[in-house]
Amino acid sequence: MAKKVATIKDISLSCGVSVSTVSKALNGYQDISEATREMIIKAAREAGYFPEANVRALKMKKTYNIGVLFSTLSKHGLRNEYFAHILASFKEKAAKRGYDITFIEHNIGNRKMTYLDHCRLRNFDGVFIACAEFTEPEVLELVNSDYPVVTIDHAFNEAISVLSDNVEGMRQLTQYIIDQGHRKIAYIHGTKSSVTHNRLVSFHNVLKENGITVPEEYFAQGIYRSAESSEKLALHLLNLKDPPTCIIASDDYAALGVMNTARRMGLKIPEDISVAGYDGISVAQALEPKLTTIKQDTDKIGFEAARQLINLIENPMSTSLDTIYLKVQLVKGGSVRNLR
Repeated sequence: MAKKVATIKDISLSCGVSVSTVSKALNGYQDISEATREMIIKAAREAGYFPEANVRALKMKKTYNIGVLFSTLSKHGLRNEYFAHILASFKEKAAKRGYDITFIEHNIGNRKMTYLDHCRLRNFDGVFIACAEFTEPEVLELVNSDYPVVTIDHAFNEAISVLSDNVEGMRQLTQYIIDQGHRKIAYIHGTKSSVTHNRLVSFHNVLKENGITVPEEYFAQGIYRSAESSEKLALHLLNLKDPPTCIIASDDYAALGVMNTARRMGLKIPEDISVAGYDGISVAQALEPKLTTIKQDTDKIGFEAARQLINLIENPMSTSLDTIYLKVQLVKGGSVRNLR
């Protein structure tokens, strides 16, 4: 016999409080005591309580709601052009397939919870991890859960990953810079991830193929999409006894930070120092000189992430957990000087 699903009335009876008090406790209202709130939340968890909308969803086996995890230290947040395009494309594709999206948070009202707890409370059909610290225990818990998961910018064996071809992108960019006559090339790369690793491997391989060796001091770890971080690192690189002739930044926002530092030092781009980025955001192409970079197809990333996740939700036995690589494009701007 199927187990009866707990209701608010069941919880109110077990706690000896009114139905309205239970509702207030579960929805984060502040006009009840903390002790009462904790008692009700504990009873709800033990009873396996789901809000009514989720009870209906359990009967239908689907909520048509996808959770989106977007957690970033960047002050730009959702205004970041790279992620804005990806999320807009993801939402558009999901909507066409009949799905809503909800951002995953640590709180509902005043109730604190893990990412996975939030997903369970909302009863999402699947999860899109758009931006996160991928090594955080809560993120790993979500990836390793029973939820269908798609990620970008990081590959997991337990999820579908949609990535730009970072190996090929860095290969094209580095080879182009070498072809312009540069041999002293510095690289401000991002924090540890599969994306960073693949770009670094590609960078080293292209240097080796061209018989070029650069000193360890030409490598610096920055923060993805942080102009402030790259400004400080660029200052160090440009003040070296034997400075590089070209600096590759982890992305276009970081490249703007390198350019800011160079200009404050009275250096001209590309006459005195060459700079390259990665991503292909529009603002970098509106500058003078235009930034040399690798353009990622952000609209395609979002579209493909939504398509893959919905396929995994609706047809789990015929959708494999693959890493999907999307093509990139070299943009030859004017920020890399030809030394030949």
